[in-house]
Amino acid sequence: MRGFFIALTRNIVSFLGAAITTATAVVFLTLFLMEGLGFEGGPYFGILTFLILPGIFAFGLALIPIGIWWDRRRGRGAGASALPVIDLNSPRTRGIALTFILLTLGNTIIIALATYKGVEVMDSTEFCGQTCHSVMAPEFTTYQNSPHAQVPCVSCHIGPGAGWFVKSKLSGSWQLVSVTMKLYPKPIPTPVRNLRPARETCEQCHWPTKFIGDRLRIITRYDGNETNTEKKTVLLLHIGGQQGLSSQGIHWHVDRGIQIRYLADSTRETIRMVELRRADGTIKTFRMPEEPAGTDGTTGAKAAAGKTGGEGEGDATPDWRTMDCVDCHNRPTHIYRAPEDELDHSIQTGKVARSLPFVRREGLRLLQESYPTPDAARDGLRQKLLGFYNASYPAVVSSQREQIESAALELGAIWTRNVFPSMNITWGTYPNHLGHQNNPGCFRCHDDLHKTEAGETISQDCGTCHSLLAMDEENPEILSQLKP
Repeated sequence: MRGFFIALTRNIVSFLGAAITTATAVVFLTLFLMEGLGFEGGPYFGILTFLILPGIFAFGLALIPIGIWWDRRRGRGAGASALPVIDLNSPRTRGIALTFILLTLGNTIIIALATYKGVEVMDSTEFCGQTCHSVMAPEFTTYQNSPHAQVPCVSCHIGPGAGWFVKSKLSGSWQLVSVTMKLYPKPIPTPVRNLRPARETCEQCHWPTKFIGDRLRIITRYDGNETNTEKKTVLLLHIGGQQGLSSQGIHWHVDRGIQIRYLADSTRETIRMVELRRADGTIKTFRMPEEPAGTDGTTGAKAAAGKTGGEGEGDATPDWRTMDCVDCHNRPTHIYRAPEDELDHSIQTGKVARSLPFVRREGLRLLQESYPTPDAARDGLRQKLLGFYNASYPAVVSSQREQIESAALELGAIWTRNVFPSMNITWGTYPNHLGHQNNPGCFRCHDDLHKTEAGETISQDCGTCHSLLAMDEENPEILSQLKP
């Protein structure tokens, strides 16, 4: 063993490599034990322990043979053969070999642990959402307030299999450079162009035969009058889906025997052509009136056939895209809600007291004002809401001061989870295509304007997707009938 360490330390390069390897191994094992005992150091703890330290450890290991090679190259031990002579009959050689095997085994264990835990760290939600604070803050905030808050980011953004894992990490290398050099756009475009097909990710949990039939939906809204009158809209959504050999309702689009593709600009807001291909091979092409029959929709622009589109990406060149889940459910997790939807929900759940006069009208007005930072928004919303009630309803301030403070606090929370000035994200920056209340959504295609050469249109008939049972009614009769 003594001879082995003499061989390692007889030149400065190998000595430095041994020192680096030993020091990083000690630090790595210490931090690994700390994690095992429950220490939580945030996202950077995992990056340091399982990504940075193992890299330094491997660098130190690489220096050892480089130093030995460099030392032999310099001619030390003149007359020795080019390759070492391994004589296991010699006690000294056996000692060196045993030491080498034990150290190699230890190094292998450390590298294996680091590799496994490194992949685990890179797959963690904290790594995805908290490593690059300024860039990912909007996405991480909306993720935490979404229906998928308990689903790891990689389940949707990468999915199963090694191929997409490697692809995502190669893409992440450029993203790291972009963040470091501040080359990223503000706001960040939605990565539909590079997103894995939804049938390989979304359908790990959701599939066409799982959600079928009809579903009752009750939408509660409040008027902007003094009493914040509550009104309800009742819809029977025809979810549909694949039932037997055919599909009905809204999810008719995902029938296995049907392929729909469309030609749109990079934002996917303006859809110029829609192509429907059925299982029997028949094709129907629906064009906007300005699209002449017989064109592929790329007149005056470069040909785009075979390319996939991306929301907020690229230029104005139209792109063909095969329709899948995210063309309607385009904000399944990173949901930026409209201010009126957020405020109605907060009133319904009691976070904003409906008893406060004009709270819906004033809250909506204040939310839509501009503030430079989250702290400025919280402070400004509080001061302006208090200012309104002090000026118009001083008696309410005396009797309901606590409710006003709670409402102001909730308005601040609404603003800070939807608006991010540092990334140029404000109300409406990321439209939601599900439905058609705040954005065109379904009406991008279902507008009675897209026509075939025979004059057939993509219907805008409300009954295609839902039955309207009540519309903005204070006490819908249908709800009393549905009570057990």
